[in-house]
Amino acid sequence: MTRKLVSSATPWEQTVGYSRAVRVGNIVHVAGTTATAEGGRIVGEGDPYAQAWQALKNIRQALRRADTRIQDVVRTRIYLIDIAHWEEVGRAHSEYFGQVRPATTMVQVSRLIDPAMLVEIEADAVVENS
Repeated sequence: MTRKLVSSATPWEQTVGYSRAVRVGNIVHVAGTTATAEGGRIVGEGDPYAQAWQALKNIRQALRRADTRIQDVVRTRIYLIDIAHWEEVGRAHSEYFGQVRPATTMVQVSRLIDPAMLVEIEADAVVENS
């Protein structure tokens, strides 16, 4: 079976040794994704909605590079450093996935890799007829 690796070129991928997304057959797993722009700059510092939106935008880009799309997402996992941000982050998630409605989990974690990061999101997709 073919294995396709997708990189976003953020500094952590090389350091930690992972891919932004991995596609094997018709399954795509997108790694924990944050509100990073090119070069690793954090977008939306202090704004959970803006950070969730950027993370989801990064996920969409990784899915495209893995030859799939948002509509194929079946599962997301959302990690927040403050669960009180659930409504803002949930609103961004709903704007991306409102019609898709993947299974999802939202939990609070003690911290993320960079103190400026408020949210991290993972996604899994199943591509039909692959």
